[in-house]
Parts: sequence; C-alpha cells; structure tokens
Amino acid sequence: MDGVHDLGGIAGFGSVPIETDEPVFHAPWEGRVLGLRMLMGFWRRWNIDANRHSLERLHPADYLSMTYYEKWVAGMVDLSVQTGLITREEIAQGHPNPDSEHLTPPVDAAGFLAFLAVGRPSTREIDAVPAFAIGDKVRTARHMHAGHTRLPRYLRDRIGEVVLHHGAHVFPDVSATLAGDASQHLYTIRFDGCELWGEGAEPGHTVSADLWESYIASAG
Repeated sequence: MDGVHDLGGIAGFGSVPIETDEPVFHAPWEGRVLGLRMLMGFWRRWNIDANRHSLERLHPADYLSMTYYEKWVAGMVDLSVQTGLITREEIAQGHPNPDSEHLTPPVDAAGFLAFLAVGRPSTREIDAVPAFAIGDKVRTARHMHAGHTRLPRYLRDRIGEVVLHHGAHVFPDVSATLAGDASQHLYTIRFDGCELWGEGAEPGHTVSADLWESYIASAG
C-alpha cells in the first residue's frame, strides 16, 4: 500500500533518529502491548500480513504522530473490531458489554512459550513450477494495487538478477485481506546500486530483496 508508511521509506522526512543505548522498551506499557498483540493473534482471526496492513490503514496524521507501540495498539483495536472480538462501544466504555459472549483464551503460558520456538511457517507446497531460475534477469512491476504489498516504491520498474529461490510462500497481498494464502514462488532479487540511484551510487553497492513471482517479469 502506497503512503507515508512505504516499506522502503519516504524522502523528505529527514534522517532517521538513532537513539544511543536505546532500551528494548521505553515504558512498561510498551512491553504489555507487545505481549497483548501476540496473544490476540492466537484467536486466529487475522495473520501477520493483516497485522501489517492494519498499520498502513491508519490515518496518515495518526501514523506520523503516534509512537511505534501506539500504532500497534491502534491497529490491534481496528482488527479486533473488524473480526468481531470487540465493539467500538466497548472500547469507548472501557469494559465489555455484559451481554457479550465470554470466550476461553485460546492459549496458556505453556502454549505461548512453545509457539515462540517455531512460529507459524509461511512456506507452502504448490503445483506451479517456478517461472524464474537463478541467474535470470527480471524487471519489477511499475505499478502496484492499492492494497498491501511488499514491493517498495524505490524498487519498482527496476532490473535485477535472481540469486535465490525460496520455494512457495504465502502471498502477503492477498493474505492481508484474509482471503486465503494465494501462495506464490518467492525469490531473492539483487539490484545494482546504479540501477536504483543512478551513477551517483556507491561503487559496488547492491541491494537484495525477497520478492514474489507476480512482482517480477522477465527482462531477458
């Protein structure tokens, strides 16, 4: 999704501030937000791609003014409402509707700790053979749809070389809509710095990106 949150960054907002000796959390509530967001995922009403898209769908003014974990709270609230776990009225009131159904949490502490070691793999088996091989020259898409995408703007309409094939993985553009996996082959594409930034690029500099098959076409 194009906007202020573009995966590759947006020019014009100044340098990225680097905090010396930055702590893991700046306040205790940030750690609680991290835990809450992970635990809410166990309801399996959404996935990591929908999580990311929930942040992209925040109003640009909110996205630019909120801190990192404030965005996580806002996105989690929107997903919880969207999937019927809570209502806007309950949020406004600060407590659940007494008539709402009480659900048993889907995971306990032991289950959560077991999950952390393995996560939820995104690899899939599909019948389609890969369209590209290592060494192929490919060009990335010039334009993308209005929804979630993992192709940043600075990599669009650029020529690169396939250097790795990762097999098939869940396609985030569809997965973010909760409409299924729509799995595709995933490749690592290496771009020369001059292809991205012109002759002023640092000599010998390259950028590698993992891109799905529908993002690329043959440049041979």
